[in-house]
Amino acid sequence: MPDAVFIETTIPSYYVARPSRNLVQLTRQELMREWGDFHRATYDLYISQVVLDEAADGESTMAADRLRLLDGLRLLDVDEQVSALADEIVRRVILPPAAARDALHISCAAVHQMQFLLTWNCRHIANPHLRERLRACLSRHGIDLPVICTPEEFIGDDDNPPEPPQ
Repeated sequence: MPDAVFIETTIPSYYVARPSRNLVQLTRQELMREWGDFHRATYDLYISQVVLDEAADGESTMAADRLRLLDGLRLLDVDEQVSALADEIVRRVILPPAAARDALHISCAAVHQMQFLLTWNCRHIANPHLRERLRACLSRHGIDLPVICTPEEFIGDDDNPPEPPQ
């Protein structure tokens, strides 16, 4: 059975973004495209309505591209348990109120028992300084924190990516 991966909004954003002049951003965009083109088909991918709402924001052409990329992915419920857990993450000041949607991504992936949460958001989600506090908060509810990582970490050092799916 393939690993279950929750896709956070920065993933489709990096995939469809215009090439950046910033070398770090450009490298991340290229890694994202590599993951999207060569690796994504080997996983069960999930999103939430929050991801769709965020992806729909912004410039209409880019939003349409992001939504097209997300089309067909399994949609997880943002139910009362997910919302309450996200509220607790903010209430415990693990994430600031301005990052409430990020708390929803984390709690949705955790409540629905995703194995991985894939993101480029290193400030509020893939932040090693927050990981233990998030894990402790979730464990109070008997919920495991998924492995939170960037596509760079997720791909690893595979020098020979598989052929793109046909």
